[in-house]
Amino acid sequence: MNQPKRTFRDVLTKYGIVFVLIVMILLMSIVKPSFRTVNNIMNILTQSSVYGILALGMTLVIVSKGIDLSVGSILALSAVVAASLGQSETASARFFGSLPELPIIVPILAALLVGILCGMINGALIAYTGIPAFIATLGMTTIARGFSYIYTDGKPVSTLIPEFKFIGQGRVLGIPMPVVIYLVMILITWILMNNTRFGKRVYAVGGNINAAEVSGVNVKKMLVLIYTYMGLLAGIAGIVSTARMVSAQPGLAAGYELTAIASTTIGGTSHSGGIGTIWGAVVGALVLSVMRNGMTILGIHSYWQQIVEGLVIIVAVILDMRKNARKA
Repeated sequence: MNQPKRTFRDVLTKYGIVFVLIVMILLMSIVKPSFRTVNNIMNILTQSSVYGILALGMTLVIVSKGIDLSVGSILALSAVVAASLGQSETASARFFGSLPELPIIVPILAALLVGILCGMINGALIAYTGIPAFIATLGMTTIARGFSYIYTDGKPVSTLIPEFKFIGQGRVLGIPMPVVIYLVMILITWILMNNTRFGKRVYAVGGNINAAEVSGVNVKKMLVLIYTYMGLLAGIAGIVSTARMVSAQPGLAAGYELTAIASTTIGGTSHSGGIGTIWGAVVGALVLSVMRNGMTILGIHSYWQQIVEGLVIIVAVILDMRKNARKA
């Protein structure tokens, strides 16, 4: 059977964001040769690791026709819990003064459990009460952030054990550890979405929830699992953030949820549900990181960077709406 020929528009629609990323890199390399140094490239990858990890989970959420505004707050709560259990005995203000110095696995597991619990609550609220995802996760945003401030009394938690520093600043074969963790999570999430029944059901729920139910998909269970996985990734991002700074504070990651949504949207995930790829989210996160890094090197103020990022998000959503309108 002859395969239908792809038109230029089809290729541009599918891989346009990759072309944009390549053009951005080429232009910045010409304008600022310092952009293409190995150190700067590693810096871009490291910066995109936390946003990218969140974007992986956000892809599942948006593909299922949902949204999660709480990931930044869940990240912060996971981070302060991990930091509080990962302090060195030499810390001047130990969070748990009576506890001995704990092995690194304890704060890591604690952060993951916090993320999983928050995500599970989000999913359960959405699935079993009918509350819109926007409202449920907006509520969790305030709750998790509030707990972060209550837990720490509004103070930063610092002086962590050396193992944390390795997670945030160490290297494996010359690759920064945050990037290694990000690559592992990309692989795991890609396998989940492309080679498991779970992934197929995520697309089914987002594509047509009624058809998914008729075909035997337990939609409520799927929603809980999707948001739980998002929470798990927020916990991992919290660990990476804590390790990079070797400290944590309750105000951490404010606005990160918007960057995660932007990365996913720019990468081609449709807010109408049922459409989205993991590689698209990765490229979207890279586009934002390259854009931010390039504007910083060019001396553009961070306030203007926020405006540019907002415009990019709006354009990406408009293009997505027009694409879906053509398909209808």
